[in-house]
Amino acid sequence: MKKKKLTAVLLSLFLIVNIAYSQVNTEISQQLDEYFNNRKEVYFDFQVDHFNQIEILSKIISIDNINNQNRITAYANREEFKKFLSFGLDYNMLKHPSFLIEDPVMLDKVNIRAIEDWDFYPTYEAYVDMMYQFASDYPDLCQVFSIGNTYEEHELLMAKISDNVGVSENEPQFLYTSTMHGNETAGYVLMLRLIDYLLDNYDNNPRIANMVNEIEIWINPLANPDGTYASGNNTVYGATRYNAHGVDLNRNYPDPEDGPHPDGNEWQLETLAFMDLAENNNFVMSCNIHSGAELANYPWDTWPQLAADDDWWVYVCREYADTAQANSPPGYFTDENYGITNGYAWYTIAGGRQDNMTYFHQGREFTLEISDDFILPPNQLPDYWNYNYRSFLNYMEQVLFGIRGIVTDSNTSEPLNAEIYILDHEEDSSWVYTSLPIGNYNRVIYEGAYDVRYSAPGYISKIIEDVIADNKSTTVLDVELVYQFSNIGEPEPIQIRIFPNPVTSNYFKIKAEDGVKEVRIYNLSGALVYMNQFPGDPRAYIDVSTLSAGSYILHVMTGNKLSTQKIEIIR
Repeated sequence: MKKKKLTAVLLSLFLIVNIAYSQVNTEISQQLDEYFNNRKEVYFDFQVDHFNQIEILSKIISIDNINNQNRITAYANREEFKKFLSFGLDYNMLKHPSFLIEDPVMLDKVNIRAIEDWDFYPTYEAYVDMMYQFASDYPDLCQVFSIGNTYEEHELLMAKISDNVGVSENEPQFLYTSTMHGNETAGYVLMLRLIDYLLDNYDNNPRIANMVNEIEIWINPLANPDGTYASGNNTVYGATRYNAHGVDLNRNYPDPEDGPHPDGNEWQLETLAFMDLAENNNFVMSCNIHSGAELANYPWDTWPQLAADDDWWVYVCREYADTAQANSPPGYFTDENYGITNGYAWYTIAGGRQDNMTYFHQGREFTLEISDDFILPPNQLPDYWNYNYRSFLNYMEQVLFGIRGIVTDSNTSEPLNAEIYILDHEEDSSWVYTSLPIGNYNRVIYEGAYDVRYSAPGYISKIIEDVIADNKSTTVLDVELVYQFSNIGEPEPIQIRIFPNPVTSNYFKIKAEDGVKEVRIYNLSGALVYMNQFPGDPRAYIDVSTLSAGSYILHVMTGNKLSTQKIEIIR
């Protein structure tokens, strides 16, 4: 009898708990329906007490800013916000920034030559026309092309500027890109204006002429057109941070610490387009322009250790900030450490493009936060150009400095696919490689004396000691390497590339044009310690978090070929 009574009591409690749980779920569902009525994302703020909460939450929602009192503003799509609610934190819903300017000035038909003030946002069609007009007006200096289409069939347009724009030359590649968060639009117009400024001043400004002659300049003004024109192609009112699929593109990249899909989403079309762009080029330096603060945010975002070139990063970001401050009203560009910050010291994110470009592509990218306002009133855009254009030029010009040259075969003078490694300095994939078909390399670095090692598969490595690098100066060092086995013929072309090797984190990337089908890793005793199969994509990210430090043999099946390389894991 007691057992029956106990069972009845437990059943009653179960029903009460389930009813209460169902009511909570219903309330949450109703709340989400209210917040996400016809919107892909919400904007809100909340308070945290401990820094480790920020690190956890940054992997769930899209944190935008943190003030000194740990007050956080953030974005979230429906699923992200549902997860946030489970933390039980108090929050305030904020008006989405893209609704603060109700009637932004939009230009539908634009003749670039007639523009004087650049105090407008273009419609999407006007943007496309402007980009292609740059190419038609300056065919010897500018090419414009699409690197891919978005989910809503907008083009991801790129302008390439050089004195011999259709020819590969011994020039470093540099990339500016803006507005991967669609509602952060100041950089969008400023990059259009920068293209115009470089082209229009080529014939009358020696400094501009030198940059166009010596640098291959790539500029993408709008990296998330679906977000920027979320309310239609004729207005930026109602623009969204996320893309058409409700994904934050600046959390969608492979991450050195958190793997190929740190946000849990598949790579978006926009992400894939820029990943392919980086794979097919060798951008020595780049900059990714945002809004919501006023500062230069440099690597790393994903982990607390400083970059190998931290002193160089502080130097170039300080130059950017100091120049912007000198040409603007008091108080502009003074966030965090008077306009500059290490990314992790501000707040950590995973899946950002900055760390992806810097770690997996041996580039140097920082994130430029150009204005506190996400969508600037159009009449303020000319002022922000005057605040920043000198800094744009200064940062771009830095790509010409440091140590640079060409690496060739000592016998044939053919360019080599070589690694340039600064001894007792490099870490976390900071070394660089030559770029074919020229064989040129560019190692931007802070002033000092360095021992530099040059190596290529099948060749005898060469170390050149006490190479002097000065800030704002170029040290040219061409190097010839001797083939190690010249009595048995030429070395076979490299079938795969490993980034980085040595491996300094939980992941490394394999690049293979034939497509990666299977990867095996053996220890030096011959035991298989890793095996995985892949669908044949040209890149694969390998998780070695369970492997200890040491040397291993890597087998990669690509197409019908087996490639073997030695890899080092450093912990």
